[in-house]
Amino acid sequence: MSITDAPIAEDRPLWPTLYKGWCRKCPNCGSGPLLKSYLKVRDTCTVCKQDLSHHRADDGPAYLTILIVGHILGFGMHFAYSHYRPDPLTFFTIFAVGCVGLSLYLLPRLKGVVVAFQYARRMHGFDDDPSS
Repeated sequence: MSITDAPIAEDRPLWPTLYKGWCRKCPNCGSGPLLKSYLKVRDTCTVCKQDLSHHRADDGPAYLTILIVGHILGFGMHFAYSHYRPDPLTFFTIFAVGCVGLSLYLLPRLKGVVVAFQYARRMHGFDDDPSS
């Protein structure tokens, strides 16, 4: 059997899987929690027993968070400064709180999305799943 004769596993549906990751749910069943603390991914799903220890999220969610928050707040800062010219302390306070709040909101959701993307594309050991 050559490499070209080997059966190719089809990708799992991407968008429903990414939505499950955004909701911080298991990318396989969609009902078990993906995270066991703020950013720690469970080793296995508590509902369907899907092995999640293969994920390699590493720094990806942090980079995506910085990219999204930077673009949103960069535009917001430019708009606020050019239209309203707020007091510097007010300007700093609003955007510092906005930056921290938006970062804390997005980081676990983007970690779920990165893990779900890896699951959907059968990356890093997710292709050996016997239930798929």
